[in-house]
Amino acid sequence: MNIVVVGSVAYDSVETPHGSRDDQLGGSATFFSIAASKLGATSGVVAVVGEDFRDSDRAILSDHGVDLNGLSVVPDGKTFRWGGRYHEDMNDRDTLFTHLNVFQDFAPDLPQAYEESSFVFLGNIHPGLQSNVLDQVESPRFVALDTMNLWIETTRDKLVEVLGRVDCLFLNDEEAKQLTGQHTVARAAQHIQKMGPETVIIKRGEHGAILFSQEDIFYAPAYPLEYVTDPTGAGDSFAGGFMGYLARTGDFTPANMRRAMIVGSLVASFCVEGFSVDRLSEVGDEEIKRRYGSFVDLTSFEPLSL
Repeated sequence: MNIVVVGSVAYDSVETPHGSRDDQLGGSATFFSIAASKLGATSGVVAVVGEDFRDSDRAILSDHGVDLNGLSVVPDGKTFRWGGRYHEDMNDRDTLFTHLNVFQDFAPDLPQAYEESSFVFLGNIHPGLQSNVLDQVESPRFVALDTMNLWIETTRDKLVEVLGRVDCLFLNDEEAKQLTGQHTVARAAQHIQKMGPETVIIKRGEHGAILFSQEDIFYAPAYPLEYVTDPTGAGDSFAGGFMGYLARTGDFTPANMRRAMIVGSLVASFCVEGFSVDRLSEVGDEEIKRRYGSFVDLTSFEPLSL
């Protein structure tokens, strides 16, 4: 097992300017694991679903090589559901409903085969649960964590505690400022690094993402798409591409971390071109290589001569 991913497997009902879909496959663990598979990484998903989870959706995950031994099914239970409506610019959205269902009592329990995994991604769940997962893995090489404003507001102490045990933190710019009280992302990243993570990745939506490490600062732009169909899952797809590439290469040098950032950004760009995992599922190696080449062209320039 390359990567253990702990998070949600859910059904999303989404409205965007380009259409709407009800009960489409979603969840942080879903997007992450399929994105990581595009880089050849095998993910073991630790999540919970209800008895209503469709066989066809289980097949989508299995077809991407995702190990589902850690996916618990609650008899007579209902799978976590979320509904959202995106605004015209696709940057803002309104949450229409959140039904936690079986996810409300989620207690991650890792199969024995997962305990020796080299990479761990702790999806956006309660920091206490994230810490519990780390108690169950032996000696991972790289642990990354995602969080959100809810946990910063309500369980800050537990979040700070678990940050002391991880190598990398994913969060957006507003969350970084909220967590640290700083007014710029650079100062916020410096404060977060003092809490434990050597690498801080600040997501900025359509404006890309910035990596801060002890050795480097790097900005990865978002790929300029003419149409964005459904932004749901973009952040988790970014993380899946990033960690999938690191798991594939085993290289943590600054140059390779930069490549991983670009890979994460391009995988996320495929995700948002379709609803649910539709577009992400069909992407192959050649498309990934071509879009990576486009990123190189987009960001290449000559040294300044004065």
